[in-house]
Amino acid sequence: MSAVKMMEGSVQLESLKAPLFYRQSEPATGEVKMSVLLLHGIRFSSENWLNIGTLDTLAKAGCRAVAIDLPALGRSKSAEAPAAVGELAPADFLKELCGQLSLIPVVVISPSLSGMYSLPFLHQHQNLIRAYVPVAPICTDKFTAEQYQSVKVQTLIVYGDQDTQLGEQSLRNLSNLANHRVVVMKGAGHPCYLDDPDTWHKALTDFLQSL
Repeated sequence: MSAVKMMEGSVQLESLKAPLFYRQSEPATGEVKMSVLLLHGIRFSSENWLNIGTLDTLAKAGCRAVAIDLPALGRSKSAEAPAAVGELAPADFLKELCGQLSLIPVVVISPSLSGMYSLPFLHQHQNLIRAYVPVAPICTDKFTAEQYQSVKVQTLIVYGDQDTQLGEQSLRNLSNLANHRVVVMKGAGHPCYLDDPDTWHKALTDFLQSL
């Protein structure tokens, strides 16, 4: 197996008073094929991506992967969120973050709560996004079918078939995206990647290899 280089760091955005914590993985040698930003849900943090092996898997697939702790959560608790939970954050928040971390063009992996950050970014800055991987995100109902249809970014919609609320609602809305495919994880709930990391990693790496 190829070696992986892991590190932890923090990044200061102009829009925030306190820094954001992140974990990063990349191949120890060889070329980096693409940059991936991993966001997280309200009860989670970058630590989950470390623990289930997603950071390791992405680096072994040739990616530079950065898992951020979102404002007011995880080890970024002292940073104030730019919007209330469930409200859309400014699209420039992720634009500034990805610029500071040199992640552009970026693949955005966005579960649950993080939809409030990723969806405005997707709709306003699709030229900065290499691909989008929503995992039952919130806030999908805040955009129209026409708005989704105007987004051309390649998208992998992932959800667990036991996630009958956010999973199905987000699928209904995100299916309007012009360039999408869907992976339904059998027997998995809302944080489907935690319920079945192997299936999650295979679906994700297969998708990234197709880009």
